[in-house]
Amino acid sequence: MTGRPAVRWIVTDLDGTLVGRDLRIPAANVAALRRFADAGGEVVIATGRTEESALPYHRELGLATPAILYNGARVVDLATGDVLYRRCLASASWAKLTLLLDDLPEGVHVVAFSDGRGHVRDEGAALRDYAGRDGIALARVASWGELPSDGITKVMLVCADAALMDPAERAVAATVPGVTLVRSEATYLEVLPEGATKGAALRELAAARGVPLAEIAAIGDNPNDIDMIRVAGTGVAVGDGHPDVRAAADLVVAACADGAVADLVGRLLP
Repeated sequence: MTGRPAVRWIVTDLDGTLVGRDLRIPAANVAALRRFADAGGEVVIATGRTEESALPYHRELGLATPAILYNGARVVDLATGDVLYRRCLASASWAKLTLLLDDLPEGVHVVAFSDGRGHVRDEGAALRDYAGRDGIALARVASWGELPSDGITKVMLVCADAALMDPAERAVAATVPGVTLVRSEATYLEVLPEGATKGAALRELAAARGVPLAEIAAIGDNPNDIDMIRVAGTGVAVGDGHPDVRAAADLVVAACADGAVADLVGRLLP
């Protein structure tokens, strides 16, 4: 095949998009992305996961591109560990949040990320499941004051039950100014720096690399992907993704388990 594809970048979410419920990349997606790369395209991962969590998938695909992590709060060169773009919670926002964290409803567990690592004050099945699913280690701290007030990348509220999401979000929204709240999964509420989204990070990365947004296709399945989908020239929704994502997209492809990303590549390449 000769010539570069009209879409130069495919920017893909991981969970529920590129990666299935078994936490593996379907073989069809791997083969399709290799075909896209052979045609001259590049693949960028955009995820809520951390460096540690995203790295195995980045390596499996043989990528050399930076990754958008923490739902847009960081862009990292995973080959070197260099942080290319970052946002942190404002110190005042973190201070107000720490006053609230220990008073959240029972069953809402907290993970605060700083310097590429997750920190917790308690333990429980929900946190163990979260850490196991993402393949990360969680460090125990005696108090939130041990963490740098100006170095908090994001705070994850892991709910033992989806019914806890609404009261947790209301509590944070009413108490903590200057943050972005994102529901990345049915039981995950993320407290991010103000303005931190996958779309904002994609704009920064594309500008730095000289890639026009019109030449980017972005694919996702959850509401935290909508901003990224709208920023890209071609916004793509997974077929079994959230209805709001499908409504925002220019194109709806196959379900995750049926090779959503492979379907997208098949539509982009002759």
